Amino acid sequence: MSNESGYVFTSESVTEGHPDKISDQISDAVLDAALAEDPTARVACETLVTTGLV
Repeated sequence: MSNESGYVFTSESVTEGHPDKISDQISDAVLDAALAEDPTARVACETLVTTGLV
């Protein structure tokens, strides 16, 4: 998997409805809302989704 430059490329995909996808959508919405209020905003957002908890 490594190439001449010494870097390794990996990727991951999950199906629709997977907690990772839901977490990404929530985090993206939080970022979009912050940038709508202040285009120079800096945001660090962590989202946890598990059974019965967001």
